[in-house]
Amino acid sequence: MSAAAVSPPRAILFDRDGTLVTDVPYNPDPAKVQPVAGARAALEAVRAAGLPCGVLTNQSGIGRGLMTREQVDAVNARVDQLLGPFDVWEVCPHHPDDGCRCRKPQPGMILAACRRLGLDPSEVAYIGDIGADVEAAAAAGASGVLVPTPVTRREEVEAAGLVAGDLAEAISLLLEARP
Repeated sequence: MSAAAVSPPRAILFDRDGTLVTDVPYNPDPAKVQPVAGARAALEAVRAAGLPCGVLTNQSGIGRGLMTREQVDAVNARVDQLLGPFDVWEVCPHHPDDGCRCRKPQPGMILAACRRLGLDPSEVAYIGDIGADVEAAAAAGASGVLVPTPVTRREEVEAAGLVAGDLAEAISLLLEARP
């Protein structure tokens, strides 16, 4: 899909694990946080364009009893230290079986972030590495960009409307859509 098909965003939101930082499943340790290649430059481009940015992350390890909210907050603080500051953070602490409205692919975190930023979801783009990320964006009425990683399934790539090879390309596509 061309950048012309994307509404110019007034904010860009990101998935955390696999998108901004290396995915360490159920990571309770801030020392294990490693930004993915190009994350800092991509975020600098977003900020240089004057756009707010935020992070939305499913953290079912809390609901599974594998880590505490305090540990997740410490990991998020490390992400913020390395790549921030971010204008908004949203965390879903629920187990996948809880049926909550915030766990991606549900739109709850995107909608909450939009409310906090004072924006309509149609004014926001969300970048993630799996199908649930772009599905959440679509469910909220936001633009979704998939940046595949080795864990991204082929059918997720095929179903995504907008796919970028890396964060730099995703940001470029979104910023080129701006007037």
